[in-house]
Amino acid sequence: MTRLPLLLPLLSPRIASPPPPARRIAVAAAVAGVEDAAMSAESTGEYPCPVSPPYPAASKDVELRRAMTASARSGAYSSATIVFEDEWLSVVDKPAGVYCEALLSALPCSTEAAGNPSNRPNLHLANRLDRDTSGLMVITKCNKVAGKLVKAFTEHKVKKTYLALCIGYPPSWDKIKICSGHGRSKHGAWRVYAMSDVGRTLPGGSSVRDMSTKFELLGTNGKGQFREPSNVDSDDIELITVQEKAADHTSNGDVKNDMIFVRAYPQSGRTHQIRLHCQYLGFPIRGDVKYGGVIEWNDVACDGHALHAESLSFVHPVTELPVTFRAPLPSWANEVISTMG
Repeated sequence: MTRLPLLLPLLSPRIASPPPPARRIAVAAAVAGVEDAAMSAESTGEYPCPVSPPYPAASKDVELRRAMTASARSGAYSSATIVFEDEWLSVVDKPAGVYCEALLSALPCSTEAAGNPSNRPNLHLANRLDRDTSGLMVITKCNKVAGKLVKAFTEHKVKKTYLALCIGYPPSWDKIKICSGHGRSKHGAWRVYAMSDVGRTLPGGSSVRDMSTKFELLGTNGKGQFREPSNVDSDDIELITVQEKAADHTSNGDVKNDMIFVRAYPQSGRTHQIRLHCQYLGFPIRGDVKYGGVIEWNDVACDGHALHAESLSFVHPVTELPVTFRAPLPSWANEVISTMG
């Protein structure tokens, strides 16, 4: 009873005075301007147009089937392969066809922690991989380390390399850097946009963001040589700045089914970045049906896409020492390498 009078002023609408008239006018004008711009873009089609194709109709059923299989695999996944571990973090090798979250429950705990739930570390995924992408992931064991590593990934201070087996049009270059825009189309699909569209508003209120990837050609149709990651920061690397739609090699019957083995060095961390850039360059990743990859290869159905997170390099968030980790190669990569001469 004695506290009620103290609460009444807080409940009174008179305590919150309205903003000054000038401010109300400015806010109203800003809101109206945003709404008018959105309505204008919707009515006149002024949203930026993607330069990569939409998801193929056949990909819907394939993706649903793969998702159901991955859910079953993730539920049964019980033993993560540890590449490195200390008291602050673990680096694990995620298999293809398993969701990232499955690694948290599959990470072995110490005997003491297993017997006492209060002693279990606060595990956190510092980075994520697509469902069908295999390779390195970092799991932190405390909030402070998680914050530092997540920030390092967000600010692109972690160097990453990926291996991809692609099917399509053979490249004419040895090393290349491709820069483009990235965003969701009106149907919610991730698409490549022209660099000139970076910053423009997309349906749903997001905007086109920049993304860039460096690629190194390792082999074509079994010819080539597998080598360690190299320096791709040289000035003589070929540069592609995306400003128009990708060439449609199917329109004139010029379809190519060459097998292309590449290493990717993502310079930004956009969703499906490597998959999108491989599609744009004319050689989608094998099995990546969402982005134009073949569903079957050599009469064998692909159960996922051939993309592997090969290595991670960063400054350890506690020791502050530079560290580099490499993942074991997946079976498809070993098969490709064994045929290269």
